[in-house]
Amino acid sequence: MQYLSILLPIFFIFSVGFIGQKMLHIDIKSVSAVSVYLMTPLLSFSVFYETTFTMDYLYMTLYALTLVLAIVAIVSIIGYFRGYSVRKTCGMILSSAFMNNGNYGTPLVLFVFGEPGLHYAVILMVIQQLIMVTIGVYYAAKGSVEDGNGKDTLTKVLKVPVMYGAILGAFFHFFHIPVGETMLEAIKLVGNAAIPTVMLVLGIQLANVSVKNIAYRPLSISLFLKLIVSPVIAWLLTFILPVDEMLKQIMVLLAGMPAAANTTLYAVQYGTEPDFVSSATFFSTIASLITLPVILSLI
Repeated sequence: MQYLSILLPIFFIFSVGFIGQKMLHIDIKSVSAVSVYLMTPLLSFSVFYETTFTMDYLYMTLYALTLVLAIVAIVSIIGYFRGYSVRKTCGMILSSAFMNNGNYGTPLVLFVFGEPGLHYAVILMVIQQLIMVTIGVYYAAKGSVEDGNGKDTLTKVLKVPVMYGAILGAFFHFFHIPVGETMLEAIKLVGNAAIPTVMLVLGIQLANVSVKNIAYRPLSISLFLKLIVSPVIAWLLTFILPVDEMLKQIMVLLAGMPAAANTTLYAVQYGTEPDFVSSATFFSTIASLITLPVILSLI
C-alpha cells in the first residue's frame, strides 16, 4: 500500500486529463504543443544551467542507449523467428524500447526521490528525447508504407525544442553567462509547470486510444519486454556503471516505465501499426500499477 500511495496521486492526475477529454473533447495537439514547445525547453534550460557536469552524464547516456539497443535487438530477433513483417516488428520496437519518463517517470521520480532525483530524471528525459527522435523516428519511418526510408528523420530531430533548451542552458553554464535571479525564477515557474501538464496530456491521450483489433500475442511480448525485461537489463547495467546509489535506483525505476506516449504520435504519423502502439501505451500504463510497486519495493 505504501507504493500505491505514491502511484495513486500520479494516476489521479492522469484521470483528470482522461475524464476531461471524455467530457470536453480537448484539442490535445494544442495542450501538447504548449508543453513541448514552451514549458519543457525552459525546464531543461534551468536544469542544465544550474547543474554541475560530471561523468554521470556520460554514464546516463550509455545506460539509455544500451537499454534501447538491447530491446531493439531482442524484438528484431523475435520478429525474425516469428516471421513478423517489417511494419509489425517496428511497431513492437516502438512499444517496447522507449520508456515514458517524460509525463510519467519524471513525476514519479519527483514523488519518490524529491528534488535531487528530479535533477537526474530531467537529464535522462532529455537524453531519452534525443534517442527517441533519432532511433525512434527511424523505426517509425522504417515501418511506414509511405516513407520506409525515413527521409525526414533529420527534420524531426531538429524540431525537438527540449534539446535546444538543454544546449542553451549548458552554454550559459559553461560560459558563466548570468541570467539573473528574478529571470531564472520566471524560467523555473514556466518550466516546472511542464510536469503536471505532460501528466494531463498523457491522460488526454489515453482517452483517445483505440484498442480495437488487438494482436494479443505481440502485445503481450511488448508488455513483457517493456515492464519486466527492460528493468532487469537496467539492473544489470547498474553493476557496470560507476554511479551513486540513488541514480542506480532511478535508472531501474525509469526502465520499468510503460511505453512512451510519444511513440503513439510517431506511429500515427507514419502509419506504423498505430492501433497496436496506442494499445501498448494504454495497457502498459495500466499494468504499471502492478509492476512499479514491485520495482519500488526491490530498489
